[in-house]
Amino acid sequence: MAASSRAQVLSLYRSLLKESRAFPSYNYRTYALRRVRDAFRENRSVKDPQALELLLNKARDSLAIIQRQVLLTPAEQEHGHSRHTIQRSVLSRSLSRSLSLFLLSSFSPLGLS
Repeated sequence: MAASSRAQVLSLYRSLLKESRAFPSYNYRTYALRRVRDAFRENRSVKDPQALELLLNKARDSLAIIQRQVLLTPAEQEHGHSRHTIQRSVLSRSLSRSLSLFLLSSFSPLGLS
């Protein structure tokens, strides 16, 4: 792996870990952290530049999903037991669905994970 590719991978890995730690929910946080670590570990040996680029793109997409969901979670909790119960449950389902898509999708479009 070229030095620039290695730097990109490490930077992306650190960003994913940092954003995953921002989840207020312990369950989401620990699951996201575990999923990120496992996916990167599983794909550690990928050397093919095209496969690596696909993995990096998928990881960037996952980072964007995590960043959005971390922002949605506090807004969801802010309403508590107010009249926004329906909105809160929709946000909760949206969070669960998006987080599930991130967590269930591997960083490997080649089926390496």
